Parts: sequence; C-alpha cells; structure tokens
Amino acid sequence: MSRIAAAFAEPSGEHRKTLIPFISAGDPSLKATERFVLELAEAGAGVIELGVPFSDPVADGPTIQRSTLRALAAGTTLADILALVARLRKKTEAALVLMSYYNPILQYGTDRFILDAVSVGVDGVIIPDLPLEEARVFVDRARPAGLDFIPLVAPTSTPERIRQICSIAAGFVYCVTVKGVTGSRQGLPADLDRLVGEIRKHTGLPVALGFGISTAAQARKFAHFCDGVIVGSAIVELIASAPPDEASALIGDFARELYESISTK
Repeated sequence: MSRIAAAFAEPSGEHRKTLIPFISAGDPSLKATERFVLELAEAGAGVIELGVPFSDPVADGPTIQRSTLRALAAGTTLADILALVARLRKKTEAALVLMSYYNPILQYGTDRFILDAVSVGVDGVIIPDLPLEEARVFVDRARPAGLDFIPLVAPTSTPERIRQICSIAAGFVYCVTVKGVTGSRQGLPADLDRLVGEIRKHTGLPVALGFGISTAAQARKFAHFCDGVIVGSAIVELIASAPPDEASALIGDFARELYESISTK
C-alpha cells in the first residue's frame, strides 16, 4: 500500500478523514520547511503538500504568491526540494506530495524528475497548469514508476470531463472549491457535496477539497462529505506573520485544531 493510500485507509475499507496541509518549500528557508513538515506530521497530517516555487503561479492568490517569491529569493530550486524530501524520509512516513507548475519539471527534465522524485520518496505530484489533454503523457510515465498524479476537478468541470480526469487520477482527486485562485475565504459554495458526489460516480479514490478552506469550522463542515481537507493559505499566512522561533509551534497548534475538527464524529 502506498503512503497516500495508507493516509486514507480505515480497517473497515472506508476512507479516513485526512488533513492535507500545504506549505511553500523554502519559505522562509529549507531548514524551516523541514521543521514545519515534521511538526505537521506530528500534529496529525496524513498527506503534506510541498509547493515548488515558480515565478508565475497562476493558480495561486496573493498569500502563496508572496511565499513563492520569498522562496525564490532564498534560492530554492526543485533539486533542493527533492534533497529535502530525501532528508525527511529518514524522519517521517507521512505522504509527501509536490505541488508544482509544469515549467520547473520541464526544465528539470520530465523523465529525470519522475525517477528522482520516486527515488527520494515523493509520493505524488499535483500540476495545476497541466491540462487533461496534455497530462496523459506525463501519467503514462509516472504511473509505472510509482508516482501518483493527482488531478484537479473544478466547479466548472462537466460530468464528462470529470469522468476523463478521474480516469488518469491516482492517490486522490483534488476537488477545487471555488472558481478562481487559492486564498482564505469567509464563505464557500454551499453545493460542493454535489460536485463531490459527481466525482464519486467515476472513481473509488479519496476526494479532497481545497482552495479557500481556512478555519476548523469550515474543515469540519466539508469533512462530512469528502475524505480530505486541504488547507494552504491560512498556514502560509501564519508562517509569514509568526516570529521565526514560534512558527513551528503555531502551525502545529493550528494543524492539531484542524485535525481534531475533521476527526470528530
């Protein structure tokens, strides 16, 4: 069983409610990122997303854009992040997923990236700007190597497109909650259960909700009908605003609050 599958696995065969935090790798430094990942895993996160910094993060709102710029200014590269994962694999078995735009992967070399990612212990990859029509080539290379390709389903996706997206998915399906970019929001659509239900018609994989979820109350609400809750901007904001020597503890406390909220029956 893969680490992603294990993160969602219940003895009953049903999917466990899984917390999936996102942080930008290299913000404010790779050493700090390593501490954050271990803190998040200790707090109950089953899957942790590491954002690969890129100069044109079109799917991200201002909070993550700023974190990306800080990581780039610190000199963070994709090779550095793979080396970080190798170090983390000696300390945690939490599933680690890279969220990267396609350009850094192309620059690194697609085949080389897949091989190196699997060898250091990356479990999956999310590529928000890789459309379905072009993703199959990547999937055909990643799947035999053991690297899960985690696609995004948008609120605007038609039933037929959802079917096609689910056909290439592995690990879990990332269900985007809103039309637009990442970022904390006070209100989220009320009919997301219908979108999740449509996804479930086409796959038995876990379905995780992301984009805009920023509070324990929101996480609890959506955990009733999805399998994973993805929280990014709220954590990134916390990292940016916290004193450096307090950031790990603060994000750990926040992650525990989120984890407890989705674990409560």
